[in-house]
Amino acid sequence: MQEFDHIEALWAKHNTVDVKISADEMLKQAKKEVSGMRTKSLLTVVGMTLAFIALAILWFAIDFQSLTTHIGISLMIGAIIVYTIILYNNYRILAKSDFTANPNEFMAKLKLYQLKRFRLYNRLYWFYAIAISLGMAFYFLEILPHLALWAKITALVLSFGWMIFCSTLVRKAVIKKDKERIALLIEKFERISGQFKEQH
Repeated sequence: MQEFDHIEALWAKHNTVDVKISADEMLKQAKKEVSGMRTKSLLTVVGMTLAFIALAILWFAIDFQSLTTHIGISLMIGAIIVYTIILYNNYRILAKSDFTANPNEFMAKLKLYQLKRFRLYNRLYWFYAIAISLGMAFYFLEILPHLALWAKITALVLSFGWMIFCSTLVRKAVIKKDKERIALLIEKFERISGQFKEQH
């Protein structure tokens, strides 16, 4: 029993130790996280640009006969261009900001980035998903009649299955992860800002 009391006393003592991370160390960690977000945003823009180039090459390389195919590819390319511009503008919010130069401005931009990401995955995503789905439907009107039945079923299931998967599970997971990550980052920068104020 005495040993248990001794262990309990040690545990209580351990819990009262306040582990403080210096503002500089916290700033270093936060900057690393922001750099990771910038890189991820830039890679998404690059990926969307590559998708645009691939579709444009397909459009000009193959002599499509049906007007619906041209409408379908135009819809997909239009959606990709609009979404890429929005993603690039979101990337610029983080890319042109530095916490050390102007902490308050950076915090405001980080909160703006959070709001724009929320809008992107909630309202604007559905515009993108509907435009891509319609584009694919128009595109398939010319392509599918030339395919075997198994190929038709496979193309439709894979294409629309992928869209449904991305619109539900992936989108929700990305929203949740983004929300938590950005909220934690904002909290970190607020704490860093508070520590800097205490020091000066």
